[in-house]
Amino acid sequence: MKTNVGGIDKILRIAVGAILLVLAIMGIGTPWTWIGVVPLVTGLVGFCPLYTILGMNTCPVKPQQNEGGSNG
Repeated sequence: MKTNVGGIDKILRIAVGAILLVLAIMGIGTPWTWIGVVPLVTGLVGFCPLYTILGMNTCPVKPQQNEGGSNG
């Protein structure tokens, strides 16, 4: 599993998921608020299967470092 959820995307997923779950636990809203488990877990794990299917990636690419230690 390669990380494909990064930065702001993670924060938003965790926040939205947590809010939906709190609403579900409190009995506010519809049974659909339990869907908050999905964004919460994908935000915490950093992997979204739907992103893989759609070919998306919000995780920044880290530049490769030279093993030899010389720059240029």
